[in-house]
Amino acid sequence: MQKVITDDLEALLDILPPNIRGLLQQQADFKGLIEVILDLGRSPEARFLDREITLESTEVTEEDIEYVTSRIGAFGDDNRAGIERTLHRISAIRNRKGRVVGLTVRVGRAVFGTINIIEDLVRSGKSILLLGRPGVGKTTMLREVARVLADDIDKRVIIVDTSNEIAGDGDIPHPAIGKARRMQVRTPDMQHAVMIEAVENHMPEVIVIDEIGTQLETLAARTIAERGVQLVATAHGNTLENLMMNPTLADLIGGIQSVTLGDEEAKRRGTQKSILERVSSPTFDILVEIQERDKVAIHKDVAGAVDSILRGEPQPLEVRSTDENGELHVESVMPLTDARKPVRQNGNHKVDVVKNGNAPRLYLFGVNRGRLEQVAEEMQIQLHIVEELENATLMVTSKKYFRQKPPRIRDAENRNLLIYVLRGNSPPQIRQLLSSVYPVEYNEIANRDSSFKLALDEAKEAVESIKGGTETVELSPQSAYIRRLQHLVAERNGVFSQSTGKDPNRRVRIFRM
Repeated sequence: MQKVITDDLEALLDILPPNIRGLLQQQADFKGLIEVILDLGRSPEARFLDREITLESTEVTEEDIEYVTSRIGAFGDDNRAGIERTLHRISAIRNRKGRVVGLTVRVGRAVFGTINIIEDLVRSGKSILLLGRPGVGKTTMLREVARVLADDIDKRVIIVDTSNEIAGDGDIPHPAIGKARRMQVRTPDMQHAVMIEAVENHMPEVIVIDEIGTQLETLAARTIAERGVQLVATAHGNTLENLMMNPTLADLIGGIQSVTLGDEEAKRRGTQKSILERVSSPTFDILVEIQERDKVAIHKDVAGAVDSILRGEPQPLEVRSTDENGELHVESVMPLTDARKPVRQNGNHKVDVVKNGNAPRLYLFGVNRGRLEQVAEEMQIQLHIVEELENATLMVTSKKYFRQKPPRIRDAENRNLLIYVLRGNSPPQIRQLLSSVYPVEYNEIANRDSSFKLALDEAKEAVESIKGGTETVELSPQSAYIRRLQHLVAERNGVFSQSTGKDPNRRVRIFRM
């Protein structure tokens, strides 16, 4: 099926002030409009598929804000509203008194044919989790999944529609979901309850959910999956590794716990005594990383993929893409997590800094790359610098750029990407960065475990100490990546933890309440 796009752009234009409406219609790529930004006292902006522009120098007024809000539905608890019988979304920014002082008017599109790239997976009956950055098309794909399952495969499909993004505003669902039924959620806090209600009251064969983001929702998803219902959902994150590092959502892919092996078992496996293992079967069988609108990476066996990553041996990904003629291309690609790992020379020994973990992939923004590489060479650290933000696990930027919050910084924050802010491009500051990101023991390093494993062992020992009666234990300073794993060890063992101090001395404190 060829892709067919319906966007009801005229309905969106009708709610905008006449001057802004006219300026938008003058743009050659008007049909590619993604969203309009209206902030009180600032010039209106518009974002298209390939560019962002300032529409005019005249500032947005209170009358402009009122013009829009009076022509749309009521805002919910999540500060989102819509236009009845359309998929458009209007999100509000409020001041301390609750008055709307900013609007993001986002175009909602129904794209028929968008799931051709994964239709075989959808028809398999297995539960599927979609990941991707904001704006990459997760909800659009989810909407089309619901229609195909309901209309083409004739399954009983229930959509849990928290913000009316899947089926549109108003009581009558948008035609884009076909025969699928829609259950609206009164407030985002109740999404998990409506998920369970859908199963208990309406006997669905498939449940479709947008943005699983809380512990209660992950538990509800597991309950639904255990009842034999096919789940298709989206979650926050770009890759499988993002979910593994997220204590709230890790249960979707089976959960991760720290396990201490006996001497003989550790020797048999050829590993350290403290290792990470998957706790249980994943809620979702298949995970799809949406890299671009026409390109996805697929983990067909989530359990196997998680296990292989924890062993430090990631499996090849199946990457699918479609060209401009709609032809499907499939290739097997090793994930970037298997890329070069930083190493340090110590005498005649060569030791991995992150032995069983994943080396950080750095994206530089406003940072002198040549100077960074020079300092890294002096410290005998091998860097992995990427050119695209979506391939990064850590953004490195300067204090100046971080304060200004340009679009690239905001994009990184929306992706929940870790950001390291340099006070300057001086060698001492860069050394501090590298020491924090690539922690390593200098003395007798060849005869010791990697810092990755040492940090987990330290966290495990602290947990045992807390269970033995100690009130609080402070761990050694670590990078943000390792601190997250230490927090995970604490959570899985039922104790509390928090990060304290400032980099490079920021550390985890484990304690009892």
